[in-house]
Amino acid sequence: MDGSPQAMPPGEPADPAISARTDAYFNRTRAIVQRFGDARVTYAVFLRRPVVSAPRLAVDWLRAVAAQRGTDFDIDVIHPEGTWVGAGDPILTISGSFAQLADLETLYLQKMGPPCVAAHNAYQMCLELPLVSFLAMDARHCAGAEMQEMMAYAAGVGSAAAQKEGAKGFIGNATDATAHWFGAARGYGTMPHALIGYAGSTLRAAEMFHEAFPDEALTVLTDYFGREVTDGLAVCRRFPDLAAAGKLAVRLDTHGGRFLEGLDPAESYAVLERHAPGAIRRYRSETELRHLVGTGVSAAAVWKMREALDEAGFPRVRIVASSGFNVQKCRVMAEAKAPIDVVGTGSFIPDTWSETYATADIIAYDGVPRVKMGREFLLTRKRNGKAGG
Repeated sequence: MDGSPQAMPPGEPADPAISARTDAYFNRTRAIVQRFGDARVTYAVFLRRPVVSAPRLAVDWLRAVAAQRGTDFDIDVIHPEGTWVGAGDPILTISGSFAQLADLETLYLQKMGPPCVAAHNAYQMCLELPLVSFLAMDARHCAGAEMQEMMAYAAGVGSAAAQKEGAKGFIGNATDATAHWFGAARGYGTMPHALIGYAGSTLRAAEMFHEAFPDEALTVLTDYFGREVTDGLAVCRRFPDLAAAGKLAVRLDTHGGRFLEGLDPAESYAVLERHAPGAIRRYRSETELRHLVGTGVSAAAVWKMREALDEAGFPRVRIVASSGFNVQKCRVMAEAKAPIDVVGTGSFIPDTWSETYATADIIAYDGVPRVKMGREFLLTRKRNGKAGG
């Protein structure tokens, strides 16, 4: 490492790293305030859309910076972690030296907005399928380690909020580094498609995994060769003890360009007519219909796999479903009563990134309320609760 700001790790609270990554006008504001005299200010931090409060990463970072600079910030978390927050309602306030706070806004807003929106998405997904366990598979879609930490934290917060309302929520995630946000020691997962390609068959990949990790539960991807049902049942017959003990699962990850083995449009409708006719007998958008009876991992596909497992004598083999499980897809699956045991998803990552933009405004200078025109609502917004930051 050459000691330059670019070589420093993300989130490092050293001043060179902060000044290199913050907006230039905040750096210049700090210099001006240091020259003409400091003031005590209070910032209000909010988002323009409803979210679930997830402020911990920003608060921890601010405290680390304060300690490094030898100052104190009074951080008042108005909406405690995991609580719902309305659009424009301040999540927290930060009070302290203007000279010490002026250049921090860029970075703490980065750590506030995305987790709050992702937590809201995760919370909604868990509530839509309250009897289903979720596994966070967001890491591969994240732009680096800092985003990975934010998204795992957010899923943990949204899950905990949903669990308070009776949902199973997230049972863990896919990486060791962020497993702590789910109260786990390590990440979960068995095999990617690449292992099946290497093994040459779905069954052989399952055998290899079981030989290498004999004490682990086995979840087998079944779509590699387009034989979800055939290959899934072959694995069940090869490992009847695991199947009977509930330690075997088939994971459906069928590509959106094809139907699950044995399905076509007509059979997809027929499957749902057998199990959830009400789900297809009212108006549906094109997207909802695709989730119900279309290609990929549809509700019909899940029901078809469940039928096959039960008819073959494997009622305890679980079904893991992945591929595009956002809030809307979870809602449609719930309406179709799809027999999913676990959803693997990274789709709590915000889809519209502009919705994640957090905003901070100073609302008081040396104890005198003052805010820019149009943000007067920040001075009168009622507090829904109070917790130490």
